[in-house]
Amino acid sequence: MPVVRSSEAVTHEIHGARFISYAAPLTGSEELCAWRGEIPAGTRAPAHTVSREEIFHLLVGELLITLDGRTERVGAGDTVIVNAGSTLGVENPTGHTAISWVTTSVGLTAKLADGSLLTPPWAN
Repeated sequence: MPVVRSSEAVTHEIHGARFISYAAPLTGSEELCAWRGEIPAGTRAPAHTVSREEIFHLLVGELLITLDGRTERVGAGDTVIVNAGSTLGVENPTGHTAISWVTTSVGLTAKLADGSLLTPPWAN
């Protein structure tokens, strides 16, 4: 039975946020990836278009989520479904770190507004 201990999770930092990867091919998952996101106060992640569907669940805090140009304030317990091909922006306008849990399929890529392609190591 594959068990990923918290001490074995791999941490990545990008665009001011921290991503702690638990499920990925590196840890034995064949189809799905899952990670905890820590979005510090005042962080605004650049908008990016995702190649795969993501399920974004906010565990702690409050965020402004912009999905395909529409902005919505989400709070702890809310889930945002980000369909493949959607453009997502995340902002933490509060004074506290927000914590999320994200699940997607292996192979996710994100295209930034400048056309550059990001292949997140926590999702591949």
